[in-house]
This record gives sequence, structure tokens and C-alpha cells, in this order.
Amino acid sequence: MQLYNLKHPTQVVNFSEAVTLGLGKDRGLFFPTEIPQIKDIDALLALPFAERSKKVLGAWLAEELGQDVVDGLVDRAFNFEAPVAQVDDRRSCLELFHGPTLAFKDFGARFMAQCVSHLAGDKQLTILTATSGDTGAAVADAFYGLANVNVVVLYPEGKISELQEKMFTTLGKNIHTVAVQSDFDDCQTMVKQAFDDPEVRDGLHLNSANSINISRLLAQICYYFEAVAQFYTQHQQAPVVAVPSGNFGNLTAGLFAKAMGLPIQRFVAATNSNDTVPRYLASGQWLANPTVATMSNAMDVSEPSNWPRVEAICAKLEWPLADIQGVMVNETDTSKALKQLEQVGYQSEPHAAIAAHALTLTMDVSEKGLFLGTAHPAKFKDVVDRELGTDLPLPAELAAVANKPSLSVSLNADFAELKAHMFKVLK
Repeated sequence: MQLYNLKHPTQVVNFSEAVTLGLGKDRGLFFPTEIPQIKDIDALLALPFAERSKKVLGAWLAEELGQDVVDGLVDRAFNFEAPVAQVDDRRSCLELFHGPTLAFKDFGARFMAQCVSHLAGDKQLTILTATSGDTGAAVADAFYGLANVNVVVLYPEGKISELQEKMFTTLGKNIHTVAVQSDFDDCQTMVKQAFDDPEVRDGLHLNSANSINISRLLAQICYYFEAVAQFYTQHQQAPVVAVPSGNFGNLTAGLFAKAMGLPIQRFVAATNSNDTVPRYLASGQWLANPTVATMSNAMDVSEPSNWPRVEAICAKLEWPLADIQGVMVNETDTSKALKQLEQVGYQSEPHAAIAAHALTLTMDVSEKGLFLGTAHPAKFKDVVDRELGTDLPLPAELAAVANKPSLSVSLNADFAELKAHMFKVLK
């Protein structure tokens, strides 16, 4: 597998190098030179999830890593299900929250951890990542206790749910967490600054676990194949797929799946009030407003890092960007969507509710669709309880950390402070 830097196309690397580097020169994203095609989609969709995922990922990686290695990575990473739940006669939810940290990020983080561990050997690495919610928990869980990897997680202080925070700030050992006194975009900027600083990048053998890392995106492709396999069994037609979108890694993975030949009618990019992409798709002008806090806090992103990959896929395959429908769902409509799902007997959380509402707005009468359920409702217990008047019980994974003290340090949104802190705790 060969990938090139979208900012500097002459920088070409293989998968192992892309995973290790994370970002290319000048923070450029790595993008594959070729997208493999699946010839017999029907036969592939008939396979069980793990066996199918081995073939999907093998199409990208077997030539470089060997199919046996790919099979082992999948077996260790994908040991939980991704069921499709029928919500009503036209909508279904792909439930991606049945992993160890109850969020879709478990798929990408666990596969990446296996890749990094396989590739690192005896070398000591530092994973630096920013999270607007679920990435932190998934990455921390995936790398927790690995002898050759330290993890530093940045998150916006006071702007993610308490239970989300507890899942990664209470671990200790090789997991170091930093509450940044700003928003997610500033956290992400600090991560990029670290990769631009040779002393940090090379001195700490830096890598990133955000969705900018290609290994995470490849893993996420697999659950789109699983979604369509289950959806076809129920409906015998290609779905419209609505994706709750923050940093746009999830949509990027879906587009890769479609580019490989997976039958998907079209995509809906659903955002909250941080609606840079829907406005861009409507006007052709990229105008990022200051990030605003919403009840769907994992999507509070105004400068999505993965958007260049979305445009690159569309350009490579000559797909009009207009084929992606951008929909902004405000706070009032998010609340209404949560309640509407409850009324039809499906309990959800704000991010999935946004995608469900966007799906309803964009489907015509002949279509049926899927929306992605990216987190367990209890991860947003405070919001769900407030909006629905419920008292959600905590699943075991959350109950185990609810009363543990946070081990985070609080820092200003200042790269110099972060750099000093990292060298203090990691050296």
C-alpha cells in the first residue's frame, strides 16, 4: 500500500511508515495512491464480520504486511459486534457502541494499537491525540498497559461529559491526560504544533491516534460493510447513510467503503451548530466560525481535519461533492429528535439523534436509510436524562469509573506549556 502527502504529493510512504509518522510534511494527510476494488461484493457480504474484515483490510494491507498478520490484527481488535437495530419502518441504526469503551472509536483505536504494537518492536513511542469526547477513552483503553507506548490525551476542559472524561482520565500508568482550558480546535492545533516541533516529534518518537492516522480510517471501513450486509438482509436495497460528523473521519471511512464497491445510495453529513461543512457544501466557501458548545459535544469541531481526504476521494473518483448532503441540526431540533426516537421505542443520545433527524429530512419516499449510533446513551447520561426525563442506569463499564478521581493536569492552550509537561512526565 502506497500513500502520498496531500500537501506534498512527492512524499510517498508505505502503510507502516504512514502509521508511524501519523502526519506528513507540513501536517499533510496521507492518502492512498490506489483504492482497492472488491469484485464479488455479494460473496463478501455473506461472510461473518471478522472474516469479512480480514478480506477488506487484506485488500489494502496483505501485500505489505502479509495476510496472516492482517488476520491476527483483526482477531485481536474486532472482538465485539456492530448490530443494526430497526428503529422504524424506514430507519435503522448501526450500533457502534458495543466495544469496551462504548463508542465507535473502539474499532479504529484497537486496530491502530495492534498495528503500532506490531510495527514498533522494541522502540518506545508516544501517542499524542486530541479528543472531543470518545477518542480519548478508546485510545486510552486500546493502548493501556502496553510496555512500549506512552499516551498523552488532550481534551477541552469542562466541554466533554463527565462520564466520557472518567473513562480515560482515571487510568494512570502509561496514560497521561491533559485538560486544556479552551476548545477542541485548540487541542487539535497543539497536537499539530507538536508534530511540527522536531524536538518533540523526534525526541519522544511521536505518533497520533486521531482519525488523521490512516490505520484508524481503514478499520472504520469494515463496519460500513457490516452495516450494509445486515441492511441488505432486511431491506434488499442500498441504504442512504447519515453520519454524525465532527472531525469527518467517519464519513471519510464510509466514502472509502463506497469507493471499494460497497452499495451505498448516498451519504448525509450531519453536524450540530458547528456547521462549517454544510455551509461549504451549499455555498462553496469555507468559512469556519468559532466553535460553540452543544449537547452533542463530540461534534463540536469547526475545522475538521479529515475534510481534505473527503475532497481527495471525490476528486479521484470524479464524484461531485454535491452528492454529499450537508445538514445542520440545531439544539432545539436535536432535543426534538431525541424525543421522537424515544417515542418510537428507541433510546439514543444526541449525536445519533442528529444523524437520525438529518436522515429523515433528506430521504425521499422510496428510500430507506441507516444512521450511525456512535456512543452508548449512558455516556451522555446528563443530557439524555435532562432531555427525556429519565434516569439511565450505568452499564458496568461506566459504573466502574464513575467515582474514581481524575488524574488529569490542567494547562492553558499554550504549546510551550504542553511541551514542558510532556518532557517532564515522559522523560
